[in-house]
Amino acid sequence: MLSKLETIIRDMEDGSLTLEKTLKNYEDGMALYNKLYKMLNEAEGKIKIVAENGEEDFLKESEKDE
Repeated sequence: MLSKLETIIRDMEDGSLTLEKTLKNYEDGMALYNKLYKMLNEAEGKIKIVAENGEEDFLKESEKDE
């Protein structure tokens, strides 16, 4: 998905597209952007959960050692 978005951006920056094709690329690019943004936010949430659980586990292990 990311490579497709990069291709769309490159094509639009080139400036040789028709107005219709530019609008279509913009719509497609925004749809891809939204999907990628959602995936990134979900991954970030999972990382936070894992990190928080790991920190809790680490603290519990530290307390056992004392």
